[in-house]
Amino acid sequence: MRRLIQIPCAGETLVGTLDEAPGKTGLLIVSGGNEIRCGAHRGMALLGQRVAEAGYPALRFDRRGIGDSTGANGGFESAAEDIAAAATALRETGVTRIVAFGNCDAATALAFFHRAAGVDSLLLANPWTIEAADDLPPAAAIRSHYAQRLKDPKEWLRLLRGGVNIGNIIKGLAKVSRKQSQVTDGLATRLGTALASAPPTRILLAKGDNTAIAFAEAYRGSAFDATRTRVSIETLDSDSHSFARVADKDWLFERVLAALA
Repeated sequence: MRRLIQIPCAGETLVGTLDEAPGKTGLLIVSGGNEIRCGAHRGMALLGQRVAEAGYPALRFDRRGIGDSTGANGGFESAAEDIAAAATALRETGVTRIVAFGNCDAATALAFFHRAAGVDSLLLANPWTIEAADDLPPAAAIRSHYAQRLKDPKEWLRLLRGGVNIGNIIKGLAKVSRKQSQVTDGLATRLGTALASAPPTRILLAKGDNTAIAFAEAYRGSAFDATRTRVSIETLDSDSHSFARVADKDWLFERVLAALA
């Protein structure tokens, strides 16, 4: 059965959707960005339904100031109380072990705030490590994009025939040549520190997604040295940030079930 629940949080009310099931291990789904709890393409709603059909309860919720929840939207950095309140609500249904899943900045928020929520295991998709200073993709994604295009003879013909925006190329190359901002470095360092003391954690990356590409580059840095033996990483050959394709959804569902089992 699927039902709506209200969750008290710091004087405000979060609205959540609970897909009920008899299992004592439950899935807490945290939405990324400003997405409402159903997720992009209803992906999180469908995931919750499938998880419940497999015997595990699943709770997803709107953060304060998003969707049906009251309060002000303070972004993912202010989500600690929201995540803790939702975890408490899930436990009150009889769940004794919580696996938390988040995509993009929700993944980063879970890494930051898992301790206060008492989460037992983390499943983090395409964690956010970039504070964008412009409207261009992350530098790592630009490098990857250009590397693929330079391998294609058709792209060289397009360039010679004037079918490529030279201005965009110049902007991209300029961004690649610049060092990452201190804000970006700070976020990646904080994420590495948080993961070093996290519960069992699996990171899922959509190989061609810009956010995943940026995380993969950051993960090679020293900020994540302490996480190497604590965190496992799996990569999906897809560019879909939200795991929108049917095959992507199935791949994600299989990893969620493995974490719940």
